[in-house]
Amino acid sequence: MDGIFTIIAGSEVCNARCPFCISKMTQPLGVPLGKPPEVNWRNFHKACHLAQVNGISTVLITGKGEPTLFPSQISDFLVAMNRYDFPLIELQTNGIMMAKKPKEYSQYLKDWYGCGGMTTIAVSIVHYEPEKNRQIYLPYQKDYIDLKALIEFLHGHGLSVRLTCTMLKGFIDSGEEVANLVSFARENKAEQLTIRPVNAPKEEASRNEEVGVLVRRDMMLAEDQIVDIKSMIAGRATLIRTLSYGAQIYDFGGQNLCLSNCLTVEGSSNYVRNFIFFQDGHIRTSWDLPGSIVL
Repeated sequence: MDGIFTIIAGSEVCNARCPFCISKMTQPLGVPLGKPPEVNWRNFHKACHLAQVNGISTVLITGKGEPTLFPSQISDFLVAMNRYDFPLIELQTNGIMMAKKPKEYSQYLKDWYGCGGMTTIAVSIVHYEPEKNRQIYLPYQKDYIDLKALIEFLHGHGLSVRLTCTMLKGFIDSGEEVANLVSFARENKAEQLTIRPVNAPKEEASRNEEVGVLVRRDMMLAEDQIVDIKSMIAGRATLIRTLSYGAQIYDFGGQNLCLSNCLTVEGSSNYVRNFIFFQDGHIRTSWDLPGSIVL
């Protein structure tokens, strides 16, 4: 199964300032602003079992804020699910803390890789140019992190790296720009690259419609831009596999490339893309629909 068991770690606190912040666009669903809540460990183990009986092999630790601001909770989750032996365990992060405090996070990474079984660090980006990334993630600072050095740092701890790029108008918004991003990933030996166009929940599900309006008006790619990107990929890459929810994985000149989307609700009622565990013990299948609750 191509589904993902997603674990929400930390709180809504974040050290980035993304104007398309998904946390601002979706309901809090029990995740507070400030100190992370206590974890309902009973239901966490039920969530792990639910994921396994549904054939899910990939775990994604992420947050409605930046999870690495609370590294000890990440460690707690890894220890708790060690008994289930999930083959693939990933952490989604903006990478800022690990890049700026490598000595402090080095021990965490060793533990996460070792007894924690973590396999991949997925680093969120919007471009291959540092200044473009700074404008989105760190507009309040002079410089962006050294992304190349961060990739090397993570590789030095035995971890694979996936660059996960949100495609925005004026940033990665054409076939040519995607090709440049692929070259950057390949040159820096990132094992995987995922690209997905920015999206926004429907108005009725949006927590902050001002952000949703901004995304739809100024950031979402036009249909012809998406067509250009897909056409370029189809002409220059080899399709390896199409996942159940429509994402396509390619070999692009030796670089792994996944063309995906930001949606969690698919057309088929027989397929669940995501089981999302929230620390209060609830399990949902959607980020933006509170009624998608399973437990």
